[in-house]
Amino acid sequence: MEPKYKRILLKVSGEALAGDKKTGLNYDVITDICKSIKKVVDAGVQVAVVVGGGNFWRGRSSGAMDRTRADHIGMLATAMNALALADVLESLGCDTRVQTAINMSQVAEPYIRNRAVRHLDKGRVVIFGCGTGNPFFSTDTAASLRAAEINADIFLKATLVDGVYDKDPHKFDDAKKYSTLTFSKVIGEELGVMDSTAAAMCRDNKMKMLVFDLSRPDNIYDAVMGKDVGTVVYED
Repeated sequence: MEPKYKRILLKVSGEALAGDKKTGLNYDVITDICKSIKKVVDAGVQVAVVVGGGNFWRGRSSGAMDRTRADHIGMLATAMNALALADVLESLGCDTRVQTAINMSQVAEPYIRNRAVRHLDKGRVVIFGCGTGNPFFSTDTAASLRAAEINADIFLKATLVDGVYDKDPHKFDDAKKYSTLTFSKVIGEELGVMDSTAAAMCRDNKMKMLVFDLSRPDNIYDAVMGKDVGTVVYED
């Protein structure tokens, strides 16, 4: 079977890297995720990753701290996660590069769009850390931005639920799952799958997004192969 997509942007939340521990890094979980990414790479697909930082820090819950400083701490959390992912991917034999939106040249490359694309063309996994490098923007927005910048065929958003629902399926038994959806509806009905800035960026740049459950890591591979594993969000 041939992959459906040539180049993907995968968004992995920080919480997903913690597994049942909820905080920190769970290397068993990370290894399973990285094995699935390697299967995608071995299938000939170019893979870029944006990683969140919620397993270490959530700026929105920082209380009285200045929001800009809280977001800067969150960016550093994503850099730690990016390095952890890179370490496991490299141990599995994947050539990997970490690029960060904040300059930290001793541990990662600075984000340069053309360099990132060149790495992808050479079959390297590129992991983007530090979000957009700006406060007040989520890592979902960073993922939408990077997906557009590198001309990804699709934005794969790995979450803790198996798609997009009309309300929280963890709280409401009658929650309805969507098979397809538009970004305009995500924004208009405040569905919560991503913030409005990220959704608007995808909508305005005609970026297709697939939301799926990462509790089964092979869903990454299945999504790339075109199998029905979640909710497709796009704009006509």
